[in-house]
Amino acid sequence: MPANYKAIVYFDRPGQENTDEVLEAVQTRLDEGDVSKIIVATTKGVTGLKFAKAFKGKAGVVAISHEKMEVDYRKEMEELGVKAAERTHLPFHAKGMDVVRDTLFTMGQGFKVAMEIVLIATDMDLVPPYNSVIAVGGTSRGADTAIVARSTTTAEAFIRDETKRLEVREILCMPLKKTWL
Repeated sequence: MPANYKAIVYFDRPGQENTDEVLEAVQTRLDEGDVSKIIVATTKGVTGLKFAKAFKGKAGVVAISHEKMEVDYRKEMEELGVKAAERTHLPFHAKGMDVVRDTLFTMGQGFKVAMEIVLIATDMDLVPPYNSVIAVGGTSRGADTAIVARSTTTAEAFIRDETKRLEVREILCMPLKKTWL
C-alpha cells in the first residue's frame, strides 16, 4: 500500500446511529496533529454539544445551524468554548447552485452538508480561510459523514486559484446508501 493510504469508514445506512463512530473517526484524524478545527452541523444543538464535549481542549469546535438552536444547548456549547452560528445562509441553496447541490447529493446528504458548513464557517469568520478543517454533516439528525476540506469562502469556492478554492482533501467516513432530504 502507498505510504499515504488512509482508511475510510463506510456505514451501511445514513443516520444518527453513526454519530459515535463519526466521533471516533474524527478523533483518529485529529491524532495526526495537523488539523485543529472541527466544523459540525447541528440543527437544534444536540450534535454540536456532543462534539463540544468530546473535543473540549483537543480542537476548536464550530457549530453551524441553519435554524435556531435550542437555547440551553447553545449556551452549554458556548460555555465549552464552541463558536456557534444559527440561522445561517445555505450557499448551495442559492440561485444558480442547483447543479452543485445535486452533484454533492450524489455523495450523500451529510457530504453536501459538510461541504456547505465549511463555506458558512469561513464566510462568517469562524474559521480562517485556506486551512485544513474537519467538517461533519449528517442526514436529518446526528452525524454520518466527516471530511477534511480546505476552508474557503463561498465567493472563492470555485475560483481558478488552486490555493484558495474549495477542496475535499480526505473522506473520513460516509454512508454507502444515499438519502436526499
